Amino acid sequence: MNDDAHLTHGLAGDELPPDWPPLTLTEVEGLLARFPRLGGVVAVRWRSPRPLSAAALVATSIGEVFIKRHHRSVRSAVMLAEEHRFASHLRERGIAVPEVLDDVDGESAIAIDAWVYEVHRPAVGTDVYRNAFSWSPIGGVAHARAAGAMLARLHRAARDYRAPQRSTHILVARAEVLSSADPLEAIEASLRSRPSLGSYLRDRDWRTEIGEAMAPWHERAVGGIARQPRSWTHGDWHVSNLCWSDAGDEARITDVLDFGLSALTFGLFDLATAIERNAIAWLDIAQGDIGRTDLALALLEGYHEVSPLTADDLSLLADLLPIVHLDFALSEIEYFEGVTRRRDHADVAYQTFLRGHAAWFAGPHGQALLDAIRDAGAPIVVQ
Repeated sequence: MNDDAHLTHGLAGDELPPDWPPLTLTEVEGLLARFPRLGGVVAVRWRSPRPLSAAALVATSIGEVFIKRHHRSVRSAVMLAEEHRFASHLRERGIAVPEVLDDVDGESAIAIDAWVYEVHRPAVGTDVYRNAFSWSPIGGVAHARAAGAMLARLHRAARDYRAPQRSTHILVARAEVLSSADPLEAIEASLRSRPSLGSYLRDRDWRTEIGEAMAPWHERAVGGIARQPRSWTHGDWHVSNLCWSDAGDEARITDVLDFGLSALTFGLFDLATAIERNAIAWLDIAQGDIGRTDLALALLEGYHEVSPLTADDLSLLADLLPIVHLDFALSEIEYFEGVTRRRDHADVAYQTFLRGHAAWFAGPHGQALLDAIRDAGAPIVVQ
């Protein structure tokens, strides 16, 4: 199943053989036969190192396309089309998002055998963070400020989008457990429809372990969460999902990529996720002092310039940040336990991600970052 010549990003900043076989020339030729206007396939130019699917840039006789392939156990055609509709809405509202192409049958999510494919026009601009790991900080405050402003524009464009919640929990950044009055009961209730998550959790004292990690933060945040207007959000706002006009400090964002984690949540959830993804060097968690207050405040400053943040927003954001990853961590556990059947990876998702990230905020370095967010004030000023 694996290809030793192609490595993907691991969970600890390492590179590993892929869980999913890389896209082959023969495979993409068969797929793109359903897109005759693209002409013939010339070559597979580049394969993505992202580990949760297989993706590649493919050259055709009329230009490049980006192809991504999912296993049906992760995304059905129906599930994938949910992402495409949201991305299309944002593009219609002026957000730069690469177009997803329809095949000869008018379908953008194409099911073939055990796989589901999507074909995109190539992103515009420079993929500055192409090889960056998902838990690596932004390159500087200027890029952080630009990323924050673009996230605010995306949220404004999403306000009038109406669609049901995602039809899957697997590898989606939802927020139902986070938003519930009793997260432990919400997890318990979900296990009837999530057997792989249940299989993992029943081997440990999860109520005590998750409760200790989440309860103090959740008690502070739950009231504010309940008051937030719900809307669809990106769910994975890391700079590796953005393309840029160039690699310089003053670069502008030219395209927004990858709506695979998108779901019906709320704006401050997405903003907290952006800080967690871009302003904390989680791969170096053993060092303790991994928070980048300058990057966090720059993200907030950029966001505030487009969609002003109140003092109450900043207070809730600080309370939310230590637990914003809860639902997605559970979805990763479910994926590793039930799809790839990597109990070792599920352990990392549970111990290092779900519990470890929350625990870091209880220490002095985490507290300092949260205090900086609460004290940022409005208008936000980056020192």
